[in-house]
Amino acid sequence: MIVDAHHHVWDLAVRDQDWITDPPMGAIRRDFSLADLAAVAGPVTRTVLVQTVAVPEETPELLALAASTDLVGAVVGWTDLTSPAVGDALSALRAGGGGEWLRGVRHVVQAEPDPEWLCRPDVLRGLAAVGRAGLVYDLLTVPRQLPAARRAVAALPDVPFVLDHCSKPPIASGGLEPWAAGVRALAAHDNVTCKVSGLVTEADWRRWTVADLRPWFDVVLDAFGPSRLMFGSDWPVCLLAAPYADVLEAARALTDELSPAERAEVFAGTAARVYGVEP
Repeated sequence: MIVDAHHHVWDLAVRDQDWITDPPMGAIRRDFSLADLAAVAGPVTRTVLVQTVAVPEETPELLALAASTDLVGAVVGWTDLTSPAVGDALSALRAGGGGEWLRGVRHVVQAEPDPEWLCRPDVLRGLAAVGRAGLVYDLLTVPRQLPAARRAVAALPDVPFVLDHCSKPPIASGGLEPWAAGVRALAAHDNVTCKVSGLVTEADWRRWTVADLRPWFDVVLDAFGPSRLMFGSDWPVCLLAAPYADVLEAARALTDELSPAERAEVFAGTAARVYGVEP
């Protein structure tokens, strides 16, 4: 089993994706369906479908999609963490159609202007509610938000967190620090795992190589270890820099020195445990 722990779908006729309106994003400003993913995902047998916009209507749609296919094994949806009724909202999602596929929650924290957003009292209350609901919280942060992420994780040791896209390291511009120190500090908390995803789009879209990605991968491998890393394609966003097959091949190349058991963790075991993805 290979699990793709991070991908998206969207239909622009149903809902605009206002984060892909700039000209450089034009290559992905079209509809992407599960059938499109299945056509390119090759040996991938199960996936985790992740939210893209902060509206309550999207998550039930994603849950319905998951219920309609064997490909999706889990959904990471969205709810308003700042709402006093976040627990009730999660209960309603779990009780609705496809609710059994809801395994996590995410908010696009990287777009929040406040670098301390994750440490706000109302957000911490919402994160605690996510944990009480038996769900995972996906951290979508940029490097300057890692200190706040670490404090939030430390304050909520019973909540499982997943770091998306290795916190979007500045691969194209170079300079491992302070990103590497922030990642290592976060990894010191054993309630955090990390997705090896989104690296190609943080590199030079046209000229990236596996060698460009390796120093950054080595940091997360050393910090988290194979049993706390999981492969994610970030399809279709990855298409800005590489087709699906190239992203998968890059992940295989980055892990080529791991043992078969360790590679099995990165490509299936970690995601299966964290998100409850079954064969």
